[in-house]
Amino acid sequence: MASYGVGDDPDGLLSWPWARERLESAHNYWVATSGPHASPVWGLWRDGGFVFSCSRHSRKARALARDPSIVVHLESGDDVVIVEGVAEAIEPDADLLAEYGSKYGPFGTDGAWFAVRPDRALAWQESTFPKSTTRFDF
Repeated sequence: MASYGVGDDPDGLLSWPWARERLESAHNYWVATSGPHASPVWGLWRDGGFVFSCSRHSRKARALARDPSIVVHLESGDDVVIVEGVAEAIEPDADLLAEYGSKYGPFGTDGAWFAVRPDRALAWQESTFPKSTTRFDF
């Protein structure tokens, strides 16, 4: 990671609360599966992970059934947060559905739902790159 500016000097590095705030407030996220396939999705950052849904027959769902490795990326190239992890199929509970509906409005509930627990996250700000480039290992 040295080529991306990650070093031992903590001055200028970003905090996990900075990254988490952006994950929580984002409207759209990009997910990339081993398909290879990347696409935008709606989702929530909750309970320390990313939760999203997609059609059970989508390319994303089929790719995750074969290989649950996933990368989640915010839309912004200015305030960057990239989460690497493993997607686990889940059944949404009433609280999750209410939170999702509150953020996005009415939606269908018959899709496939996934929870992504981060293994690693990368974050930086374009305005302070590479000094702000930060890696979080979980």
